[in-house]
Amino acid sequence: MAIRVGVLLFLLLVSVLGSPAASLYSASSPVLQLNPSNFKSKVLNSNGVVLVEFFAPWCGHCKALTPTWERAASVLKGIATVAALDADAHKSLAQEYGIQGFPTIKLFVPGKPPVDYQGARDVKPIAEFALQQIKALLKERLNGKPAGGSSQKTETSASIELTSSNFDELILKSKELWIVEFFAPWCGHCKKLAPEWKRASNNLKGKVKLGHVDCDAEKSLMSRYNVQGFPTILVFGADKDSPFQYEGARTASAIESFALEQLETNVAPPEVSELTGPDVMEEKCSPAAICFVAFLPDILDSKAEGRNKYIELLLSVAEKFKRSPYSYVWAAAGKQVNLENQVGVGGYGYPALIALNVKKGVYAPLRSAFELDQVIEFVKEAGRGGKGNLPLGNMPTVVPTEPWDGKDGEIIEDDEFSLEDLMGDEAATDNDEL
Repeated sequence: MAIRVGVLLFLLLVSVLGSPAASLYSASSPVLQLNPSNFKSKVLNSNGVVLVEFFAPWCGHCKALTPTWERAASVLKGIATVAALDADAHKSLAQEYGIQGFPTIKLFVPGKPPVDYQGARDVKPIAEFALQQIKALLKERLNGKPAGGSSQKTETSASIELTSSNFDELILKSKELWIVEFFAPWCGHCKKLAPEWKRASNNLKGKVKLGHVDCDAEKSLMSRYNVQGFPTILVFGADKDSPFQYEGARTASAIESFALEQLETNVAPPEVSELTGPDVMEEKCSPAAICFVAFLPDILDSKAEGRNKYIELLLSVAEKFKRSPYSYVWAAAGKQVNLENQVGVGGYGYPALIALNVKKGVYAPLRSAFELDQVIEFVKEAGRGGKGNLPLGNMPTVVPTEPWDGKDGEIIEDDEFSLEDLMGDEAATDNDEL
């Protein structure tokens, strides 16, 4: 019973007085106390020099250093930041920097890897070491070198920064292949991957999308995809709801080879959509580099068999150019009169085909036969910039229409129809004379 009471008293004292880790530096200490939540903002993204002591609260040498470290923080106030991280409480962060003994002092300079301090543990040599690094930093800035922080992703990288506000729009609603790195800015393995990731993203630009998520800032995304270690690389293919983890080598060449292999299997099947309203125009044509719009003969002229052959031809073309950012739609003759008039379809007859660039407001008509080889050449020419592009003028009005039911057309007969209806009074007079 006495032992149990003793344990309870000890736990009570810890809860009142705080843990041993907190006792090395009080809340009023001039030493900045670090943790994984503020390490990025206070150290990695700092514009100045930061001295960090990695300590363990049970370490005798750390306890002996505490008053010296606080005096150094006071002396260097406004000149350099003096901080401390409890490596016992934050083991994973300490491991990223290879901390094996206590205390370990590292100096962080913007844009460079941290430097170990090996000097005497006294205020003067610590301050002099910091001043040497500050002078070197000033010299670089005077010589015109950039003074940015040590963010792992640079502006020259084609990798796209993803956050909770743009993730769904860019990734989940996209039909493109995305490979996403979930990283932590303090992670040593992530820093090692950074130049490889940058190189891969630039080499894959225009083919495969690469993005990155800062898990220190985006914990909700980290939790959503059950990210438990760094870096974690997830592949978002055709099924965006079921990403899978990339397990290959963390080199640019390996990532590129993997991405291109995935690209072969990830391309969505080609689509040829009926232009049944402005929503189809907005979804299919507005974002596309080129939207190919076909105007097919009336169903009474072509019947279902003929119309399906035209659509199959367009599907063959879409399959051939499936890697290109094109879209394909069709409308039955006379269904989209305003669009037909603006692109002069009447002058070419049916079937007709135009290459439409909504963003540039131009179009080009197919002037040859609506046959597979000629249409393929037309698409190639349009992709090279086209010849004889014409201004579209105002955006055509696309009206809602009933989608084709896949059946042959029917002539609606009127049971009330009679000769008198056709001939009018003249037929009636002739009958009277008879």
